[in-house]
Amino acid sequence: MNAPLENPQITVTDAAIQRVAKILAGTPDKNALRISVEGGGCSGFSYHYDLVAEEPSSEDTVIERDGARIYFDNMSLMYMGGSEVDFVDDLMGQSFQIKNPNAVASCGCGTSFSI
Repeated sequence: MNAPLENPQITVTDAAIQRVAKILAGTPDKNALRISVEGGGCSGFSYHYDLVAEEPSSEDTVIERDGARIYFDNMSLMYMGGSEVDFVDDLMGQSFQIKNPNAVASCGCGTSFSI
């Protein structure tokens, strides 16, 4: 098993890489998963996941490996620096989960947080 793919600002686990690759293989009209932070959600900010067909902008951070391609915009990285993106498949269901060391609180659904 490979070690998690790291960027100075984001770590993506093997499980997340494998899941993104599987999703992209099943959607040939899309070439990447964009993960971003948006205002809103029950805790102030929320993670947003979009399958996209566009190429990354010059201001995007791109993590690419084993058929997976993930984009993060610079504004979102301000809130996600040091985070780990994982994919979890357990009794509660399947989901991407972000372990964000900057979040001081989060909601039960795991997609909303505050800083």
